[in-house]
Amino acid sequence: MTIRTLKSVAALHPGVNDTTGLDTGALLAGLEPFGGDEAERRTVARHARDLDDSGRYAEDADVELTAEHVVVQLADAPSGSPADRWNWWIGSLELAYGGYAEFQIRRLE
Repeated sequence: MTIRTLKSVAALHPGVNDTTGLDTGALLAGLEPFGGDEAERRTVARHARDLDDSGRYAEDADVELTAEHVVVQLADAPSGSPADRWNWWIGSLELAYGGYAEFQIRRLE
């Protein structure tokens, strides 16, 4: 999925697009192919926003955390729902850099 596609699909999620930082609306749209319900996708998007706000990933990986980047990383997971895929990715970041456990999803709201 390209960022152009993510941005156009993000229009389906009015009121959640941010003007700076991680585009939550685009991320929500990008998470749809992974299944899960709206609450699960919002939980993943909230954790992604927290990770972006921390600046930790940009510092460690030297990559801007965008909706497209998150979707690409989650697509690499072997399988699972958006939360399963998120936790798989966060686990790999914890192993590689340390300090990512706080971004793991422990319960869905």
